[in-house]
Amino acid sequence: MAAVLLAKDRDMTMQVTSPSITLPSEAASTARNPLRILAVLATLMAFGSISTDLYLPAMPAMAIDLHSGPGALELTVSTYLVGFSLGQLFWGAVSDQIGRRIPVAIGIALFMIGSAGCALSSSVPEVIAWRLVQATGASAGVVLSRAMVRDLFAGDRAAQMLSTLITIMAVAPLVGPLIGGQLLSIGSWHLIFWLLVGIGAITMAALFTVPETLASERRDANAVRHALSRYVALLGDRRILAAAGVGGFFYAGAFAYIAGSPDAYIRVHHVSPQLYGLLFGLAILAIMLMNMLNARLVPRIGMDRLIRSGAVIAAIAGLASAVAGYTGFGGLAGLALPLILFSGMNGLIVANSIAGALDAFPERAGAASALIGAFQYGGGILGSALVSLLADGTPGPLGLVMALTGAACLLCTWLLPRTART
Repeated sequence: MAAVLLAKDRDMTMQVTSPSITLPSEAASTARNPLRILAVLATLMAFGSISTDLYLPAMPAMAIDLHSGPGALELTVSTYLVGFSLGQLFWGAVSDQIGRRIPVAIGIALFMIGSAGCALSSSVPEVIAWRLVQATGASAGVVLSRAMVRDLFAGDRAAQMLSTLITIMAVAPLVGPLIGGQLLSIGSWHLIFWLLVGIGAITMAALFTVPETLASERRDANAVRHALSRYVALLGDRRILAAAGVGGFFYAGAFAYIAGSPDAYIRVHHVSPQLYGLLFGLAILAIMLMNMLNARLVPRIGMDRLIRSGAVIAAIAGLASAVAGYTGFGGLAGLALPLILFSGMNGLIVANSIAGALDAFPERAGAASALIGAFQYGGGILGSALVSLLADGTPGPLGLVMALTGAACLLCTWLLPRTART
């Protein structure tokens, strides 16, 4: 992505002409390489996935080492999502008032503290408590990276850039389970959380190379004080409501897969932790490919049509995974293929639903991003918790949850505006 910086207002802003980026004046000296900014934003977006994906292969070993009962380790996923959802609502309002970069820095620090706490834990309740701290910090990076994209881009271009960022950041969950499996082969699961501390430290250093994207004249001095009323008002908008529903139910299915796949693959189908990483990586590869396709199709087809197409495929894939989970049809391949297909629809659903919602409220991008994110990860709480509560020793409950959430995601697309192209 080539870009040439042109001075538009020496005292207030600096603009990148291709694509158009408007930044505060204090960003001028560090905004000469938009690719670097996008790389850091992609890393921040990846915090939500690496916090969980990296230790997925270690969950069976953690259950043994921490003497946990059936389904207890799955609760570390759903509990994490509680902190992640609520944290986004807090950081979104704060960032609209004081800017993006300071809240992100505080969030990274909390992420590092929570990761270190998990590494030092000796029981499941301790892991759960520190995962809440870790999640609260990680949520700042995810929600504010999306808001920063909206600070810099608009409309279909924002959807394209979100797809590009998701494609880049998908490398993290692609290699996360592989790295986690390899760390288990040379040491204990504690090493995984110490690695997360190191990733947080590197990201903190990189953050100081990124400019503040929210100019002071665009900040809202009352954002925190009026946060609750504004979140309620945002939910009155049809596009926000549609994005919240579609994204929330899709994430419910996606996190059901994250929470339930280690048991389904490793215990039921006797897959090694290392091979599990490869299977999980195929799902991430599908997400990357679909996001690349989405970035090309958005200008031609429009965001809303792509969201509906993705929801239809997700509903069909969810139903197929339920059949395979309860009947054993097709063995490992019969279960894995629809799970991978469902995951791939992230590329058509997530970036487009977020971009459409943020485009409706550019002046409240932080709050809108936080609200959409809270619904997404709130759905993740529901999906991962249901897999844990319905666990019966088979992949059936995993498939059932994904079938129900895929159908609900499809139903929510009826709230989208009926336009040929957005």
